[in-house]
Amino acid sequence: MIDARPDRQHQPDPRRWRALTVVLVAGFMVLLDVSIVNVALPSIAAGIGADDSELQWVVSGYALAFGLVLVAGGRIGDARGRRPALLTGLAVFVLASAACGLAQDPLMLIVARLVQGLGGGLVTPQNSGLIQNLFRGEERGRAFGRFGAVIGISTAIGPLLGGLLIQVGGDADGWRWIFFVNVPIGIAAMVLAYRTVPHTPRPPGERTDYDPVGAVLLGATTVLVLLPFVESRSWTGNRTWALLVPAALLGTAFVRWERRYSRRGGEPMVDLTLFGRRSYTYGATLGLAYFAGFSALFFVYSQFLQDGVGYTALQAGLASTPFAIGAAVAAGLGGRFVHRTGRALVAAGLVLVLVGLLGAWLAIGLVDGGAVGWAVAGPFLLAGLGNGLVISPNQTLTLSEVPPAEGGAAGGVLQTGQRIGAAAGIALVGSLFYAHLPNGFAAAARLGFLVIIGFVALALVVAVVDLAVDRKIRERASVR
Repeated sequence: MIDARPDRQHQPDPRRWRALTVVLVAGFMVLLDVSIVNVALPSIAAGIGADDSELQWVVSGYALAFGLVLVAGGRIGDARGRRPALLTGLAVFVLASAACGLAQDPLMLIVARLVQGLGGGLVTPQNSGLIQNLFRGEERGRAFGRFGAVIGISTAIGPLLGGLLIQVGGDADGWRWIFFVNVPIGIAAMVLAYRTVPHTPRPPGERTDYDPVGAVLLGATTVLVLLPFVESRSWTGNRTWALLVPAALLGTAFVRWERRYSRRGGEPMVDLTLFGRRSYTYGATLGLAYFAGFSALFFVYSQFLQDGVGYTALQAGLASTPFAIGAAVAAGLGGRFVHRTGRALVAAGLVLVLVGLLGAWLAIGLVDGGAVGWAVAGPFLLAGLGNGLVISPNQTLTLSEVPPAEGGAAGGVLQTGQRIGAAAGIALVGSLFYAHLPNGFAAAARLGFLVIIGFVALALVVAVVDLAVDRKIRERASVR
């Protein structure tokens, strides 16, 4: 459990809940663009003649740029204030979204998606940073509950919204509305953010240190780690995975630089003492493993329903809706009770996810044809309820001991791990899925679900180990 006692030195901002609503709308928009484009790829190919390699970059380019700036974006918010960082990120994202919608060829769309990812990566860490700054005690748990609901729902509902927009806009140009819809929402979010999000820069005279060397080393490491995973289907041969060697070298150089920089009195890009906090280390590890399975789930299920069963993009999106409903319902409850139950709540949520996924795995094997979507609906609702008890409580627990002034960078590191986990999970599960298609779509999907179940089980092991360690610490404390 974590300390839910109020911070008596903290003066709550009366605008905090309105500010949170605005930044969560912005966060929903940029996280939605991670998944919503998947169902639009056939429409993009037909509209501007993009080939398979170019379509892969439309998807992966956003993910790469998004992951590249998460930590730096959080660090900028810590140093310069949440509002300027949020407004800048939204401006970049809105302009890039308009450019995506107006793209006349694949190259223009890919470049615009890269820029859009940079804007999204600057916006996202301001969510966790703002929660750290504005909320304390049980209120922080409820705020993270809403943030967790945004993460879960944006991933699950992306195919549904994408299918709706394509159906309304038509096969040739419907994909453009996936990007155009961001423009009015983004502009409204900017106006409301300026009015509701407090500007809390560092006090005058306090030095602002951006650690540019650390930022470059971390950015290069992140790209080299993500690239083999997001391009696993486009690049062939083992040379792709050779990029992990320079990634390891640069990662080592980053850690050594940060330690040296800190000893010299500088303010590092990432405070490595974060990983000396058990809550942060276990939570980040759990999040990496869980997102490897969680993100791959909808990739496999959508492909199975559309290519194997014959669902339209809209029907495939509707079939995933029970998961989103369960996640929305449980995320708020998880945020309210996490202070009383601690990591045990996360472990219980992971058990529900496992039971739901096993039920879906059985349903896919037992039910043929279009009825499979109805058969999976119940297990998906259960898995969604479990998901709501995992993401937001884990966010709360992981950041519970992080000082508010470091909330943006710490949240950026946490979300970078989640992006790496998502990329790795989709790459592994996707490659196995496509390799086993000769055995039939149902067999390939069931194999993919088994790997996803394995990732969720790994996250559960981390949660159980954390609980066991916490119990031993409490027993030793009681003996003293």
